[in-house]
Amino acid sequence: MRKHALTLAIAALAGGLALGAQAQPAHEPQGLYSAKDILDAHVYLTSDPDERVGEVEDILFDEAMQVTALVIESGSVLGLGGRDVIVESGRFTLITHFDDDGDTEHRVMLVASSRELEGYPVFSDDWWEQARERSREAWLQTQEGAESAWQTTQEGAEQAWETTRENARRAWEAARDAVGTDN
Repeated sequence: MRKHALTLAIAALAGGLALGAQAQPAHEPQGLYSAKDILDAHVYLTSDPDERVGEVEDILFDEAMQVTALVIESGSVLGLGGRDVIVESGRFTLITHFDDDGDTEHRVMLVASSRELEGYPVFSDDWWEQARERSREAWLQTQEGAESAWQTTQEGAEQAWETTRENARRAWEAARDAVGTDN
């Protein structure tokens, strides 16, 4: 089995589900990854990579389609019991194994201890509604800030143009007057 380690992160500029390789230079393309293939991936702690602590239940995206978190089903037995916890991006990596026969296996590695995992927020309808509303508000504020910045930039450019035009007019008049007095 060939093993390639990939780091799951938010692609702030490129958008979508971005994965960067640890074994290869960051500037090389890594290909596409399907959320379907990552759903149900087994989850392990980096502090104990042999003990499975759950599986990926869901992948959460923001308005820009950036991965913001994973929902991990942890502590269940035969799909019963346990709880769904939220793991924010930057707190996990994705390791992908490629078999010689072409099969692919994904493992999510949480950068956390068992104790830290216990303290992660639990995914619930209330959590979802609150997080969705906070994200929506942040998105709207970002849009408003961008619009305000654009308006300020546009006004500043107009003022700069008027100042430049006025200074050019004055320079032209000064040059004309200087040429006219020398003759």
